[in-house]
Amino acid sequence: MKESEEMRIEPIPKLLLRFSMPAIVGLLVNSLYNIIDSMFVGRGVGDLGLAGVTVSFPIVTSFMACIMLIGMGATSLISIRLGEKKGDEAEKIIGNAFTLFIILGLSLTVIGLIFLKPILIFFGASPAVLPYATDYMRIILLGSVFLAVGTGMNNFIRAEGNPKMAMNTMLIGTVTNIFLDYLFIFIFKWGIKGAALATIISYGVTTTWVLHYFISGKSKLKIKTENFKPNRVLVKAIFIVGFPTFVLQITGSIQQLILNRSLAQYGGDTALAVIGVIMSIVTFLVMPAMGVSQGAQPIIGYNYGAKQYERVKDTLKLSIISATAIVTLGFAVSKIWPSQLIGLFNEDPELIAMGVHGMGIFFKFLPLVGVQMISASYFQAVGKPNQATLLSLSRQVIIFIPLLIFLPRQFGLEGVWWSAPFSDLGAFLLTGIWLWVEINQLNKTRDLAKESSSEEVKQAS
Repeated sequence: MKESEEMRIEPIPKLLLRFSMPAIVGLLVNSLYNIIDSMFVGRGVGDLGLAGVTVSFPIVTSFMACIMLIGMGATSLISIRLGEKKGDEAEKIIGNAFTLFIILGLSLTVIGLIFLKPILIFFGASPAVLPYATDYMRIILLGSVFLAVGTGMNNFIRAEGNPKMAMNTMLIGTVTNIFLDYLFIFIFKWGIKGAALATIISYGVTTTWVLHYFISGKSKLKIKTENFKPNRVLVKAIFIVGFPTFVLQITGSIQQLILNRSLAQYGGDTALAVIGVIMSIVTFLVMPAMGVSQGAQPIIGYNYGAKQYERVKDTLKLSIISATAIVTLGFAVSKIWPSQLIGLFNEDPELIAMGVHGMGIFFKFLPLVGVQMISASYFQAVGKPNQATLLSLSRQVIIFIPLLIFLPRQFGLEGVWWSAPFSDLGAFLLTGIWLWVEINQLNKTRDLAKESSSEEVKQAS
């Protein structure tokens, strides 16, 4: 496969740019799903609607965690198998992952609909916010299969060496979502239900596009019905490798749960709406760094499988530099135009004032996030889930959640805002230590490989 072989020989800067740019654009576009919903709901429905969407975030994040458990685990394995020139095994992984997505989507639809209201109340929905959150999530849950297949399998397009197609997939879905959001909320006056319906229809379009790509013969790797039957060994491998991403996502859900409850207690429904805006903004600002991470992952995985360790190191180094520069730029934007960013979602003066203050604290150490993001992705790409899990847990569990529990008790709403920057700083320090150890081990592996190769040459001569 020409695209896959280029990962072995093409210059790293050119290769990383070629893979990262479509991923960056695609993720920025994809992040607009929630951002556009929040913006249209904030302006078309109001503060309570915006709070309802915010309360729903932990459920959506939990669902995405399960999707990424399968999707990113399978993606890493596919990249490694392609590096080992085992295309048939890569296709078996795709077939098993597709089956898992279907099972996941149907299961979460049923479970979510049964326990929806108690979950939303537990996640911090007040009596005033609950009707909005219920209307929104009921429709989202009904489209869970589309969300699972469309989002999850788009990763496989990028893994086989076609990042532009992966970008186009997300672009089509997001453009559909933006158009339908405006149509359903402002023209048809369907309120928050219209926002949810627009989201699910757009994911249905994305799913159709992805399946057409794999079925029509355009893809290098194929979906084959004989690969749909779950293989216990493959499923286990997918779950093990994908576990770090799952942990990162599910702890994000736990983090959001505690955050929502703390904000509801110390700041009320306005604070809930504010954190929804802040999370939307931070998501958009860090997505380009995540795009670098996703673009680097197949390059690292392929070259690691091919024992090209210098290329692995070069990709890691360039990815960290690029991600840090991108996040720093986003940080600067948030400092220069804070009120304008908050005002995109809602024009209420009280909400804007609280949002500007909270965001200023929340983003204190945002430029450090790129290092942690790339490092966690690196360990996943090379099939080292334990290290990746540790880094994933460090920022959102080991450090953040204890701070989120302790600081608000001492400092109220201010403590909630300060939990995030202290967590970013602590995770950065831990990541630096762990990455230093890994680079030393990689150098030793490289040197041993060179010595072994030299011995083989001497014996042959």
